[in-house]
Amino acid sequence: MGENKLQSWQMTELNGELQFRESPIPEINDKEVIVKIAGCGVCHTDLSFWHYGVKTKHPLPLTLGHEISGTVVAGPANWMNKNVIIPAVLPCGECELCKKGRGNICQNQLMPGNDFDGGFASHIKVPFKYLCQVNDNVLKSHSLEQLTVIADAVTTPYQVIKKSKLEPNDFAIVIGVGGVGIYGALITKIFGAKVLAIDVDDQKLNTAKDNGVDAILNVKELDIKSVKSRVREIAKDFGVSPYRWKIYEMSGTKAGQELGFNLLTFASTLSIVGFTMDKLEVRLSNLMAFDAELIGTWGCKPELYPEVVDLVANGKLKIEKFVETFPLSKINEVFKNTLEHKYTKRSVLVPDSK
Repeated sequence: MGENKLQSWQMTELNGELQFRESPIPEINDKEVIVKIAGCGVCHTDLSFWHYGVKTKHPLPLTLGHEISGTVVAGPANWMNKNVIIPAVLPCGECELCKKGRGNICQNQLMPGNDFDGGFASHIKVPFKYLCQVNDNVLKSHSLEQLTVIADAVTTPYQVIKKSKLEPNDFAIVIGVGGVGIYGALITKIFGAKVLAIDVDDQKLNTAKDNGVDAILNVKELDIKSVKSRVREIAKDFGVSPYRWKIYEMSGTKAGQELGFNLLTFASTLSIVGFTMDKLEVRLSNLMAFDAELIGTWGCKPELYPEVVDLVANGKLKIEKFVETFPLSKINEVFKNTLEHKYTKRSVLVPDSK
C-alpha cells in the first residue's frame, strides 16, 4: 500500500481533546477493504458524541467520523484503486428491514465512527458490500475530498425528500440552511418545488437565495404567529396551494422543530432531519385534525447514493460552494469552532499526509 501506519485522532473522553494515535494498518477479511481517506466531513452527530454525551456503540477510545471518501488501497482485485464514498449507514442486506427497502435503519447496521473506527484518520477498514464507486466523470469537476459530503450531508436530505413524495410545484419549507439544510433546499428545487428557506442567520439565507431558493425568511425576531402569517403570504405570492405543504426541519434545534410542527396545515408532511437532545411539548392531535404526516429519517440507504452522485456529475446539484477543507491535524480547533457556529460551510478534514 505504500504506507504501513494508520494515523488517527481518537475520542477518549467526553469533552476532552481528540488524541493523535499511530497504529499498524489493520488486517482485513475477504469482505473488507482498506480505504485511504481523502477527506471526512464534520457532522453534528460527531459533536453529539464528543460534547453532548450521546454514547457511541463502540466503547472509547474511538475514531469518530462517518462522512468519508477515499481510494481503496487493499482488498479484492476488483476494488483496488477505486475511488469511493463510504455510506454513513452500512446495512446487513439480509434482515427484514433490509428486504423491505429500509436498510438505512437495519438493526445490524454498522456506522463508521460509531460502531467501528471512523474517518478522522489516514485509512479506514470497512466492508465493501455497499461502497459507492465514484466515476471519473464527477472527478473532472470535483476533488474527491469535496465528495465526502455526499456520504451524509447530501444523501440524508435526498432520502427524506423522496420519502416525503415531493412533487413539482409543491411548496417546500426548509427550516435551517446550514451544512445539511442548504443541500436540502437545493434538492427540493431540483425536484421542481417552490422553496422557502427559513433560518436565523442572514448570511446562510443569502447564500440560499443566491443559489436558487425562491424566498428566504429570517425568523430571529419573530414569534410563531408572525412567522405563520409571513409563510402564508409567501405561499400566496408563489401561487401554490394552501394545503399539502412539505416542511423539512434541518436545523436540529428545539425552536426549529417547534416551528416546523406549528407550520403544519391540511395534508402537510413534516420531515425531521436535524437531531437534538431537547424535548418538545406539542399537541399531536394537530396531526389528526390536519390529516398530516410526521416522518423521520436516519441516514440514507446505499441504493440511493448513485442517484446523488449522478446529480453532482451532471451539474444539477452544486456542492463545492458549500465545502471548506482543513488539515486533519486541526481537528480540535475545527470541532470547537463548529460547536460555536463559526463556520458557514461544511467542514471537511483532509489527512495531512494526503
